[in-house]
Amino acid sequence: MLLQNWWYTTLLGVDDPIQPPLATDIKADVVVVGAGMAGLSAALRLAESGHDIVLIDRNICGGSTTGKSAGFLTPDSELELSQILRRFGIEGARNLWQVPVKGIELITATVQKYGITCDLQTQDSLFVANDRSGVDDVHEEVVARKQLGYPVTAYTAAEVAGVLGSTRYHAGVRYSGTYGIDALRYCQGVKRVLLGRGVHIFESTEAHAIDDHTVRTHGGSVTAERIVVCADTPSRHFCHYADDVSPAETYLTISAPLTDRDVKALFPGDPLQCWDSDLIYSYWRLTGDRRILLGGGSMLSTYVRNAETSPRVAGHVVRKFRRKFPALANVEFLQYWPGLIDTTRDLFPTIIRDAQAPWVQFVLGCVGLPWAAFCGDFVGRHALDTEEQTDHVFFQYFRPDRRFLMPLWSEHVLGKPIVFALNNAWAKYYQVDVPARQRA
Repeated sequence: MLLQNWWYTTLLGVDDPIQPPLATDIKADVVVVGAGMAGLSAALRLAESGHDIVLIDRNICGGSTTGKSAGFLTPDSELELSQILRRFGIEGARNLWQVPVKGIELITATVQKYGITCDLQTQDSLFVANDRSGVDDVHEEVVARKQLGYPVTAYTAAEVAGVLGSTRYHAGVRYSGTYGIDALRYCQGVKRVLLGRGVHIFESTEAHAIDDHTVRTHGGSVTAERIVVCADTPSRHFCHYADDVSPAETYLTISAPLTDRDVKALFPGDPLQCWDSDLIYSYWRLTGDRRILLGGGSMLSTYVRNAETSPRVAGHVVRKFRRKFPALANVEFLQYWPGLIDTTRDLFPTIIRDAQAPWVQFVLGCVGLPWAAFCGDFVGRHALDTEEQTDHVFFQYFRPDRRFLMPLWSEHVLGKPIVFALNNAWAKYYQVDVPARQRA
């Protein structure tokens, strides 16, 4: 397999010129730092207000975490609905589940409104039990969706084999309203929209420091009334909340186009976007040109300080997939790439209004494109007219000082990867944030 991000390959031949880096000192009403899904969503919301907006990114728009993702548009990210229900009860789960649901609506509405070409695929989600213990996870998800009144289809092992070409799964839960997308092409499409609305965009422009109302970069600065930061893994000298997030690594691979026979072997019915019940899970879906997009990792490779580029883990993910789908054993996987996803200790995003500098807002640790889209739109709305907004409750859900199993100081003893791994596992399988009487 070739070490190359497939989504960058899809940009070849597309007329999307890179915007020049910032090379002077300028002023604006709002400057947005970071042009991934969150930053672009914030900029798009702010641009609709008619204010003078500047957007900067150290890469190209969508070129970092967003443009390395699998493009799943599903409310599930690292947390299933049943796990959110356990933590926050019915009211809290319903509130929080609407975050990614709204994020999906924002993304798909933007695609349709502006005619963005980004391989948007309508695909139901399918969560499958990888082993006997995973059957309980699937059952809990079915119960949670029914309890909150969301449509759901439950499958036995035999029924899973009717919609997914494998007899190696023990149960499944399916629901609709989800999609697949080429997130890098989407971001580049939003860039064109923003440019058309008069937003000043500077790519290859890394923010080095925030000094009062000024964001400083290597080549210039932006002074603005409001600053919105949606950056991946910020450094400590740039953001004093940097310790609240840590990267988690996943690997993605892309296959050669499938034949009709291969597609039928993988999905006997409609194409689905799927993931299994392992802690470090595998996930897969079909692209519009009928390639298998496959991702996953291992416990040792997920919580790392630096991205590993060896094909070792990606090869393991492919071999695992072929064991589940022996009819596809001869399908060739052409490219692989590592993706670093910013996470928080409890797998929820963090949204911050800086108490010492209230004109600065941060969005950190969004796991999943829909969560990032909502959070970016949220801070965009609250940056200028927060008094008129009606969803202030999310500042409380996503506050930086919420409860965690292990505090940040423990990183000095155990190291950041171990602390984040333990906190993530606790949040996913054991954490309870409200009393039992509020969860009923």
